[in-house]
Amino acid sequence: MLKVAIPNKGSLSDSAIAMLKEAGYRQRSDARDLTLIDPENEIEFYYLRPRDIALYVASGELEVGITGRDLLIDSGAKAEEILALDFGKSTFRFAAPIGTSYTEADLSGKRVATAYPGLVANHFESTGVKVEVVRLDGAVESSVRLGVADVIADVVSTGGTLRQAGLAIFGDPILHSEAILIERPAVVRSAEVETLLRRLQGVVIARQYVLVDYDVKSEYLDAACALTPGIESPTISPLQRSDWNAVRAMVKRSDINRIMDDLWRVGARGILVTDIHACRL
Repeated sequence: MLKVAIPNKGSLSDSAIAMLKEAGYRQRSDARDLTLIDPENEIEFYYLRPRDIALYVASGELEVGITGRDLLIDSGAKAEEILALDFGKSTFRFAAPIGTSYTEADLSGKRVATAYPGLVANHFESTGVKVEVVRLDGAVESSVRLGVADVIADVVSTGGTLRQAGLAIFGDPILHSEAILIERPAVVRSAEVETLLRRLQGVVIARQYVLVDYDVKSEYLDAACALTPGIESPTISPLQRSDWNAVRAMVKRSDINRIMDDLWRVGARGILVTDIHACRL
C-alpha cells in the first residue's frame, strides 16, 4: 500500500486535501485524524507537520509527500521535487530598516534573522557571501528592532507586516515557493505513485485551463485558431452552413477574457467557456 505524507494543518493542508479529493482520493473528515486508508486506491495518508514531511520521505518510511518548496530546501533532506502543485505560493525575500540601501553583497558579515536557517544558509553558500544566520521560530520582523539582527529573510506576500515593523524589501527574491510533490531521488516508482502523479497533474492542468468553444467563418478560421492553438491543436468541425466551423480548444484560464475579446474581433461568434474538472494529457 502506497504511503503518502500530507500537511496536518493550515492552508497548505486544506489545499492539499482539496486537490486530493479532486483527484479521486478519500480524505479525512475529522482534522484530528492523523492517518486515513483509502482501500479502493490502495493508499494510506499520513497527516504530519509540514516541516517534517521531507524528512519522512527522505528516510524511505513514506514514498511521497506534499510540502512546500521552501520547507524541502530548509530541511536539507535528500528528497526531490517531482511536481509543482500550483497552490500555496509565496516569495522569500530580504528586508532591512526603511531608509537603508543594502544590496545582497553588502550583507557580508551581517546578522540575518530567519525562521528558515537551512534555506538561507544554502542560498548564501551558493552566492559566496559570508553572513551570520540567526535562527528564530517566530516574530522575525521584530528581530532588527530588538537588536538581534541587521536584516531579515522571510516569506513575503504584500509586505504590509514588514512596513509596520519599519522594514522594506530589497534585492531579488531568494526563492519562489509553492506546494510540491516530493520523493526520494533515484527510486523506482511504483504503479501507485505513477497513478497519483498523473491524477495530480490532471488536477493542476484542469485548474489552469478552460475549454473554449466558438463558431467562425472559414475565411477567419486560421486567424481564430492562431489565438486558440490548444494543447496540441484545436478540434474543428464543419457546421450545417458550409462556410462556418465549430472550434474547441483548451486555453489558459488567466487569458480567457482577453482571448474572447480577440476572437470576437477576428469574427468568431457563439463563444462559450466551460470549466475542466479533470483531464489526462
